[in-house]
Amino acid sequence: MADDYILELDDVSKFFGTVIALQGVTLRLKRGEVHCLLGDNGAGKSTLIKTLAGVHQPSSGAYRVDGQDVRFNSPREALDRGIATVYQDLALVPLMSVARNFFAGREPRKKLFGVIPVIDMNYANETARDKLAEMGIRVRNASQPVGTMSGGERQCLAIARAIHFGAKVLILDEPTAALGVKQSCNVLKLIHQARERGISVIFITHNVHHAYPIADSFTLLNRGQSMGTFSKKDITKEAVLDMMAGGTEIQSLVDELEGRAA
Repeated sequence: MADDYILELDDVSKFFGTVIALQGVTLRLKRGEVHCLLGDNGAGKSTLIKTLAGVHQPSSGAYRVDGQDVRFNSPREALDRGIATVYQDLALVPLMSVARNFFAGREPRKKLFGVIPVIDMNYANETARDKLAEMGIRVRNASQPVGTMSGGERQCLAIARAIHFGAKVLILDEPTAALGVKQSCNVLKLIHQARERGISVIFITHNVHHAYPIADSFTLLNRGQSMGTFSKKDITKEAVLDMMAGGTEIQSLVDELEGRAA
């Protein structure tokens, strides 16, 4: 049913002059679902992310949130509708404190002497520390520079920030790409926690071994076109790997699923 979907793209294309970045892509995200967007470099993942996040507007096709047609003119408009994107570069400032990065322009205020508005750093530090602790990250002092945190801890900070400020849809751009095994596992656990809170997640990656254990469904992109969307119960990890490698075996699975749905 349409009410089951929090976010929908229908037959969306994006052109930059004569360059076709996306062509006829359809994607539907259920409430409380982890949907994995897979594709190699140049598959169109970045363009799709930016279209969802309000950086780009579709050249054609429909974009709906909670069943309503939307046309975002900026990432702020997408964020106001609860769509938060955590890019690979995380948009964190290494020399700024954990707390200042956590609030990033939305710092809590108090009035000094009852008159002068100033940042309430005690509240900011306590909130950042507590929210990170909920995600399994312990920081002794939220006033420490973000640059002192590990890559996995920074990912958790960016995700915790998005959740704290009311994200209903969390778009994660290659969150495990530069992380080791242990840190990647922590991020995957965090995605699981977000799903348990009822938050829908779009997990962008080219790593099937990270995607398959956590995802409920998959959309695979190749050269700006969708190769299909699959529920986890309908596709094996080996079949996803074959599709990523450009194998032909997967086409029989696509034909079989389409025949089953007909």
